Amino acid sequence: MKKILLLSDTHGYLDDRIIEHCSDADEVWHAGDWGEGVAQQLEKNFVVRGVFGNIDGKYIREKYPEHLRFKAEGLDVFITHIGGYPGNYDFRVREEIKNHPPQLFICGHSHILKIMYDDKLKLLHINPGAAGKHGFHIMRTMVRFQIENGMVKNPEVIELGKRNSIS
Repeated sequence: MKKILLLSDTHGYLDDRIIEHCSDADEVWHAGDWGEGVAQQLEKNFVVRGVFGNIDGKYIREKYPEHLRFKAEGLDVFITHIGGYPGNYDFRVREEIKNHPPQLFICGHSHILKIMYDDKLKLLHINPGAAGKHGFHIMRTMVRFQIENGMVKNPEVIELGKRNSIS
């Protein structure tokens, strides 16, 4: 079993609550729009996988790909930043998902938390929302789950507090 903490859209902001949750995970996955310094801070202490987002600069773009596909504990995972959701996948990934559906499709970008199953393609879609303080979202969120024997287990939304209540 592997414990995953899934982040997106930190936009350069990490607080102690995020770091505390990272400490409980075997791996931290980031679905893009890290912002300056976030990757370096996470990489110091955690196993990190991720993709670059539309706001990310040179460090992230050189170290992390636009799309990442891999197996974790037997689960076929596809992560990208701008990916859409079931019934409305972004043109950048639509053909790949349609022709070779992963078991787990993860994206960020929208700042809208979604965990939904695509009945047509038989895949689980997760967008963890936004863990940072920049954007239009009201609640800062991230998602944790376990992977065991090729299956996602116990997905849990973690609310980090309202975006506008951060000083």
